[in-house]
Amino acid sequence: MTAEEITNIRLEDTKVLTPEPGLLRQVLVFNQSLMLVRHLMEKGWVGARHSHPHDQLVYVIRGHLQFTGGDITFDARAGDSFIVPGGVEHQARALEESEVLDVFHPFREEYAENS
Repeated sequence: MTAEEITNIRLEDTKVLTPEPGLLRQVLVFNQSLMLVRHLMEKGWVGARHSHPHDQLVYVIRGHLQFTGGDITFDARAGDSFIVPGGVEHQARALEESEVLDVFHPFREEYAENS
């Protein structure tokens, strides 16, 4: 990547998608290696248990989540962060209204197609 390839993406210029009830998704920026995604969850939202080949970094901006990865379950609150290795089945539930930043490596093609 060269300096000429650096682009500032403004939050108001990104699409807000509703992939499922209680969840909003904004793909903020990505290239072939990385993707930054903002997720907003309503209190009571429960995500489907799933896995994907991408490594995922999670940072909780605000709120309170219960997270299950494999056989491990823990609570994550504002300021907490964790890594979900690619291929690990996982699930999150919002115990209160929450906002999360996710970084995926490599980028998620199915998210990019809708952004």
